[in-house]
Amino acid sequence: MSRLLRHLRRPVISARLSPSFSYRNPRICLQPIQNSSFLIVPKFLSSGSYVSEMRKSAFEGNILRLIRSEIQSELDHSPPLQPEDRFGPFTVDERPGEQWVSLRRKYGDTEDIKIEATMFDGSVPSSKSTSSDPEDVQLHITFVVNISKDGQTLEIMCSAWPDTIQISKFFVRKSSKNSPNAYVGPEFDEMEDELQDSVYQFLEERGISDDLAVFLHQYMKNKDRAEYIRWMETVKSYVEQK
Repeated sequence: MSRLLRHLRRPVISARLSPSFSYRNPRICLQPIQNSSFLIVPKFLSSGSYVSEMRKSAFEGNILRLIRSEIQSELDHSPPLQPEDRFGPFTVDERPGEQWVSLRRKYGDTEDIKIEATMFDGSVPSSKSTSSDPEDVQLHITFVVNISKDGQTLEIMCSAWPDTIQISKFFVRKSSKNSPNAYVGPEFDEMEDELQDSVYQFLEERGISDDLAVFLHQYMKNKDRAEYIRWMETVKSYVEQK
Protein backbone atom coordinates (compact mmCIF):
# COMPACT_ATOMS: atom_id res chain seq x y z
CA MET A 1 0.00 0.00 0.00
CA SER A 2 2.76 2.45 0.86
CA ARG A 3 4.47 1.76 -2.42
CA LEU A 4 1.19 2.54 -4.20
CA LEU A 5 0.75 5.79 -2.37
CA ARG A 6 4.25 6.83 -3.36
CA HIS A 7 3.40 5.98 -6.95
CA LEU A 8 0.19 8.01 -6.84
CA ARG A 9 1.92 11.06 -5.35
CA ARG A 10 4.63 11.15 -7.97
CA PRO A 11 2.53 12.73 -10.76
CA VAL A 12 1.20 15.36 -8.36
CA ILE A 13 4.69 16.39 -7.26
CA SER A 14 5.86 16.37 -10.85
CA ALA A 15 2.97 18.57 -11.84
CA ARG A 16 3.76 21.04 -9.10
CA LEU A 17 7.34 21.36 -10.27
CA SER A 18 6.63 21.29 -13.97
CA PRO A 19 7.05 24.63 -15.73
CA SER A 20 4.54 23.60 -18.38
CA PHE A 21 1.94 22.93 -15.71
CA SER A 22 2.49 26.36 -14.27
CA TYR A 23 2.20 27.89 -17.70
CA ARG A 24 -1.09 26.16 -18.35
CA ASN A 25 -2.45 27.24 -14.95
CA PRO A 26 -1.42 30.86 -14.46
CA ARG A 27 -3.51 31.15 -11.29
CA ILE A 28 -1.22 28.69 -9.54
CA CYS A 29 1.82 30.39 -8.02
CA LEU A 30 4.48 27.79 -7.47
CA GLN A 31 6.67 28.09 -4.35
CA PRO A 32 9.87 26.05 -4.10
CA ILE A 33 9.69 23.38 -1.44
CA GLN A 34 12.11 24.23 1.40
CA ASN A 35 13.09 22.32 4.45
CA SER A 36 12.37 24.48 7.51
CA SER A 37 15.72 23.55 9.03
CA PHE A 38 17.49 25.43 6.25
CA LEU A 39 15.70 28.58 7.33
CA ILE A 40 16.49 28.21 11.03
CA VAL A 41 20.22 27.52 10.77
CA PRO A 42 21.19 30.66 8.81
CA LYS A 43 19.15 32.79 11.19
CA PHE A 44 20.89 31.16 14.15
CA LEU A 45 24.35 31.69 12.66
CA SER A 46 23.59 35.27 11.73
CA SER A 47 22.36 36.02 15.24
CA GLY A 48 25.42 34.38 16.81
CA SER A 49 27.77 36.29 14.54
CA TYR A 50 26.01 39.54 15.39
CA VAL A 51 26.29 38.90 19.14
CA SER A 52 29.96 37.97 18.74
CA GLU A 53 30.65 41.19 16.85
CA MET A 54 28.81 43.20 19.48
CA ARG A 55 30.83 41.61 22.28
CA LYS A 56 34.07 42.19 20.39
CA SER A 57 33.15 45.82 19.77
CA ALA A 58 32.27 46.36 23.44
CA PHE A 59 35.50 44.64 24.55
CA GLU A 60 37.65 46.75 22.23
CA GLY A 61 35.77 49.88 23.21
CA ASN A 62 36.45 49.19 26.89
CA ILE A 63 40.16 48.60 26.22
CA LEU A 64 40.40 51.85 24.26
CA ARG A 65 38.62 53.77 27.01
CA LEU A 66 41.00 52.43 29.66
CA ILE A 67 44.12 53.02 27.56
CA ARG A 68 43.10 56.58 26.66
CA SER A 69 42.35 57.28 30.32
CA GLU A 70 45.74 55.92 31.40
CA ILE A 71 47.59 57.92 28.74
CA GLN A 72 45.81 61.11 29.76
CA SER A 73 46.50 60.43 33.44
CA GLU A 74 50.23 60.01 32.74
CA LEU A 75 50.32 63.18 30.65
CA ASP A 76 48.45 65.13 33.35
CA HIS A 77 50.41 63.96 36.40
CA SER A 78 53.93 63.13 35.19
CA PRO A 79 54.44 64.08 31.54
CA PRO A 80 57.84 63.05 30.15
CA LEU A 81 60.30 65.84 29.46
CA GLN A 82 62.31 66.36 26.32
CA PRO A 83 65.27 63.98 26.79
CA GLU A 84 68.74 65.41 27.17
CA ASP A 85 70.95 64.93 24.12
CA ARG A 86 74.25 65.61 25.89
CA PHE A 87 76.01 64.68 29.10
CA GLY A 88 79.21 66.67 29.43
CA PRO A 89 81.40 65.71 26.44
CA PHE A 90 79.12 62.77 25.53
CA THR A 91 76.34 62.83 22.95
CA VAL A 92 73.27 60.87 24.05
CA ASP A 93 71.20 58.66 21.72
CA GLU A 94 67.77 58.10 23.27
CA ARG A 95 67.01 55.03 21.10
CA PRO A 96 63.20 55.44 21.23
CA GLY A 97 61.29 52.21 21.72
CA GLU A 98 64.32 50.37 23.12
CA GLN A 99 65.42 49.54 26.66
CA TRP A 100 68.89 51.03 26.13
CA VAL A 101 70.51 54.41 25.62
CA SER A 102 73.92 55.08 24.10
CA LEU A 103 76.49 57.75 24.92
CA ARG A 104 79.52 58.45 22.72
CA ARG A 105 82.59 60.66 22.69
CA LYS A 106 86.15 60.82 21.45
CA TYR A 107 89.00 61.10 23.93
CA GLY A 108 92.29 62.39 22.65
CA ASP A 109 93.29 61.43 19.13
CA THR A 110 92.95 57.67 19.39
CA GLU A 111 90.13 56.63 21.73
CA ASP A 112 86.48 56.14 20.81
CA ILE A 113 84.32 55.72 23.89
CA LYS A 114 80.84 54.22 23.82
CA ILE A 115 78.59 53.65 26.83
CA GLU A 116 75.47 51.52 26.59
CA ALA A 117 73.10 51.68 29.57
CA THR A 118 69.94 49.72 30.30
CA MET A 119 66.75 51.08 31.76
CA PHE A 120 66.19 50.11 35.41
CA ASP A 121 66.89 46.38 35.66
CA GLY A 122 66.86 45.67 39.40
CA SER A 123 66.70 47.08 42.91
CA VAL A 124 67.87 46.50 46.48
CA PRO A 125 66.39 47.73 49.77
CA SER A 126 67.63 51.19 50.64
CA SER A 127 70.51 50.99 53.13
CA LYS A 128 69.73 54.47 54.47
CA SER A 129 66.25 53.61 55.69
CA THR A 130 64.75 51.37 58.36
CA SER A 131 61.31 51.58 56.73
CA SER A 132 59.49 48.37 55.79
CA ASP A 133 57.97 50.12 52.76
CA PRO A 134 58.60 47.81 49.75
CA GLU A 135 59.00 50.89 47.53
CA ASP A 136 61.88 52.24 49.64
CA VAL A 137 64.59 50.79 47.40
CA GLN A 138 67.66 51.75 45.40
CA LEU A 139 67.16 51.21 41.68
CA HIS A 140 69.91 49.63 39.60
CA ILE A 141 71.14 50.32 36.07
CA THR A 142 73.67 48.21 34.17
CA PHE A 143 76.02 49.96 31.79
CA VAL A 144 78.96 48.84 29.67
CA VAL A 145 81.88 51.07 28.73
CA ASN A 146 83.78 50.28 25.51
CA ILE A 147 87.02 52.19 24.94
CA SER A 148 88.43 51.34 21.52
CA LYS A 149 91.83 52.13 20.02
CA ASP A 150 94.23 50.45 17.61
CA GLY A 151 91.81 47.60 16.85
CA GLN A 152 91.35 46.62 20.50
CA THR A 153 88.58 47.40 22.97
CA LEU A 154 88.72 47.72 26.72
CA GLU A 155 85.30 46.62 28.00
CA ILE A 156 84.27 47.60 31.51
CA MET A 157 81.09 46.21 33.07
CA CYS A 158 79.52 48.61 35.57
CA SER A 159 76.51 49.31 37.77
CA ALA A 160 74.94 52.72 38.29
CA TRP A 161 73.31 53.21 41.68
CA PRO A 162 71.45 56.46 42.44
CA ASP A 163 74.62 58.41 43.30
CA THR A 164 77.59 56.17 42.55
CA ILE A 165 79.07 53.86 39.93
CA GLN A 166 80.45 50.41 40.66
CA ILE A 167 82.77 48.36 38.45
CA SER A 168 82.21 44.60 38.34
CA LYS A 169 84.67 43.41 35.67
CA PHE A 170 86.95 44.59 32.87
CA PHE A 171 88.87 42.91 30.08
CA VAL A 172 90.34 43.58 26.63
CA ARG A 173 88.75 42.32 23.42
CA LYS A 174 91.06 42.04 20.43
CA SER A 175 88.21 41.57 17.96
CA SER A 176 84.44 41.72 17.84
CA LYS A 177 84.34 37.91 17.83
CA ASN A 178 85.84 36.98 21.15
CA SER A 179 86.06 33.30 21.95
CA PRO A 180 83.29 32.27 24.37
CA ASN A 181 85.99 30.48 26.37
CA ALA A 182 88.32 33.47 26.60
CA TYR A 183 89.67 34.27 30.05
CA VAL A 184 88.25 37.63 31.14
CA GLY A 185 90.01 38.07 34.46
CA PRO A 186 88.83 37.95 38.06
CA GLU A 187 85.92 39.82 39.59
CA PHE A 188 86.82 43.46 40.09
CA ASP A 189 86.36 43.46 43.87
CA GLU A 190 88.89 40.62 44.15
CA MET A 191 91.69 42.85 42.84
CA GLU A 192 94.07 44.89 44.94
CA ASP A 193 92.54 48.09 46.29
CA GLU A 194 95.21 50.23 44.65
CA LEU A 195 94.45 48.70 41.25
CA GLN A 196 90.73 49.26 41.76
CA ASP A 197 91.33 52.92 42.60
CA SER A 198 93.47 53.39 39.50
CA VAL A 199 90.72 52.00 37.24
CA TYR A 200 88.13 54.36 38.76
CA GLN A 201 90.55 57.24 38.19
CA PHE A 202 91.09 56.06 34.60
CA LEU A 203 87.34 56.27 33.97
CA GLU A 204 86.95 59.60 35.76
CA GLU A 205 89.54 61.18 33.48
CA ARG A 206 87.27 60.21 30.58
CA GLY A 207 84.14 61.73 32.12
CA ILE A 208 82.77 58.50 33.64
CA SER A 209 82.20 59.12 37.34
CA ASP A 210 79.49 59.22 40.00
CA ASP A 211 77.98 62.18 38.12
CA LEU A 212 77.15 59.75 35.30
CA ALA A 213 75.20 57.57 37.76
CA VAL A 214 73.12 60.58 38.86
CA PHE A 215 72.51 61.56 35.22
CA LEU A 216 71.49 58.03 34.17
CA HIS A 217 68.97 57.68 37.01
CA GLN A 218 67.33 61.00 36.17
CA TYR A 219 67.38 60.18 32.46
CA MET A 220 65.91 56.69 32.90
CA LYS A 221 63.08 57.89 35.13
CA ASN A 222 62.04 60.18 32.30
CA LYS A 223 62.60 57.49 29.64
CA ASP A 224 60.53 55.01 31.65
CA ARG A 225 57.53 57.37 31.50
CA ALA A 226 58.09 58.14 27.81
CA GLU A 227 58.39 54.47 26.83
CA TYR A 228 55.29 53.55 28.83
CA ILE A 229 53.22 56.18 27.03
CA ARG A 230 54.75 55.18 23.67
CA TRP A 231 53.86 51.53 24.36
CA MET A 232 50.25 52.42 25.25
CA GLU A 233 49.94 54.57 22.11
CA THR A 234 51.13 51.59 20.03
CA VAL A 235 48.57 49.27 21.64
CA LYS A 236 45.83 51.88 21.17
CA SER A 237 46.66 52.25 17.46
CA TYR A 238 46.52 48.48 17.02
CA VAL A 239 43.10 48.14 18.70
CA GLU A 240 41.73 51.07 16.69
CA GLN A 241 42.56 49.36 13.39
CA LYS A 242 39.55 47.76 11.72
